[in-house]
Parts: sequence; structure tokens; C-alpha cells
Amino acid sequence: MPSKRYARVDRDYCVACGCCVKVCPMDAIAVWHGVEARVDEARCVGCGRCAKECPAGAIELKERGMQP
Repeated sequence: MPSKRYARVDRDYCVACGCCVKVCPMDAIAVWHGVEARVDEARCVGCGRCAKECPAGAIELKERGMQP
């Protein structure tokens, strides 16, 4: 059963630094074309490590099933 939370990247604030990629224990985040980080919601366990590590504050945790 998937976790109740998942990470979401705010594209307006992401600087594609890759800090979130390095700390994700599930390899659920990738920097897409050097432009922004993207989260594979199916792999994300909602641990929040990426949000804590993000220097731009571009990642927040969302509840699954809620509207963006």
C-alpha cells in the first residue's frame, strides 16, 4: 500500500540543483532535461528528505488523493 503522502515540486522555484535526487532513498526524483526536478509519485514514500534538503524550498509534501 502506498504512503499517504508524496513529494511535489513547484516548477516556479526549482533550480534543478539535484540535491533532492541525492537524498531520495527510493530513487523517485530525477532532474528532467536540466530544467526541473520531477517526482515519480508511484515510487515516492513521502519521507520528506527531499523537502528538507531543497535549498530553493521548491518541494512540499502533499496528501495522496487531494487536489494539487
